[in-house]
Amino acid sequence: MATNDRAYYSPENMKIDDIRAVDAKVEAQKIAFSPLTFQAIRAALELGIVRTVSDAGSEGISVQEIAKKCEISEYGAGVLCEMALGMGVLRFSSDSGEDAEKYVLGKTGFFLLEDELTQVNFNFVNDICYSGALQLLESVKNGKPEGLRVFGEQWTTIYEALSTLPPREKKSWFEFDHFYSDIAFPDALPIVFSSAVNHLVDIGGNTAKWAIACCSYNPNVRVSIVDLPGQTAVAEENAKNAGFSARISTVSGNVLDAETRLPDNADAFWMSQFLDCFSLKQITKILSKVYSAARADTDVYVLEPLWDKQKYAGESYALQATSLYFTCMANGNSKMYRFGELVHAIEAAGFSLKTAHHNLGSNSYSLLVFRKA
Repeated sequence: MATNDRAYYSPENMKIDDIRAVDAKVEAQKIAFSPLTFQAIRAALELGIVRTVSDAGSEGISVQEIAKKCEISEYGAGVLCEMALGMGVLRFSSDSGEDAEKYVLGKTGFFLLEDELTQVNFNFVNDICYSGALQLLESVKNGKPEGLRVFGEQWTTIYEALSTLPPREKKSWFEFDHFYSDIAFPDALPIVFSSAVNHLVDIGGNTAKWAIACCSYNPNVRVSIVDLPGQTAVAEENAKNAGFSARISTVSGNVLDAETRLPDNADAFWMSQFLDCFSLKQITKILSKVYSAARADTDVYVLEPLWDKQKYAGESYALQATSLYFTCMANGNSKMYRFGELVHAIEAAGFSLKTAHHNLGSNSYSLLVFRKA
């Protein structure tokens, strides 16, 4: 692949800066106005403007018609449509004249309306990150998620606050979390169960999605979920509702705490989009605890979206941006990692990379398999 293809965000490709100055200035303006343009597109979506234009098809639709259908003023419809035009969300129809401009849906608008990845990211940023992002500077300075205060002063990480989030915000958070992990499960299950796994320990099991998937896939496996008390309560309820309460158990506690003991004699340890919630030093600490609990033949599976192992630039960009959520909202010290730095942190705990499976699922997940060195 040519290095100027930009489809793959390898560190080598990112050393190249061949954008034209005039185009770089356009990108700079997009950054300068990005808070306003984001809210403009949110308004255009929630008011039904983008969908109305889409429904009009190739004929297009005028601002006056849009205003009438969406029950807003022509002024409001006009400023939002013009900004959507500037962002490529809308386009002028081919037969538009200076006195009779009609809007049609742009390719970017199509993805906002129809692409689940874009929708999940958009709602997550709006409902979880937007207000708190104003505290990104202070978060970097202090090493704490200062933006989390928008959900209450009592929390040190967002994971403690999840059960108390308002319904809309909670929905957006879990849709984001599950979209990025669950989509790779069908590809991961055959790999994990290609060898005998009777007992699997799921660290950071969240709502038991993976545990339930394992029990559905393999009739003999038992799964122990290790997570915070609020999450294990949800996991237990979901396991019960799925009919697997006899095969799914939980261990409540913070995995970083010395008193939290991991189940031993497991055939496999599993961590799905879990380690990106911790700093590199914390990752080594967690894996040192896993090392103490694991046998010599225990496989340790780490499922993560690595930004330098993505197929397309958009996915890599989204992962790099997600790191900022960790900085100002989640915990203040973690991020989405590159392949090399994550492997190094895990191997520092005494493990050795056995196999790396890349490009799992439509989001190009990586399943890394480790054993004791």
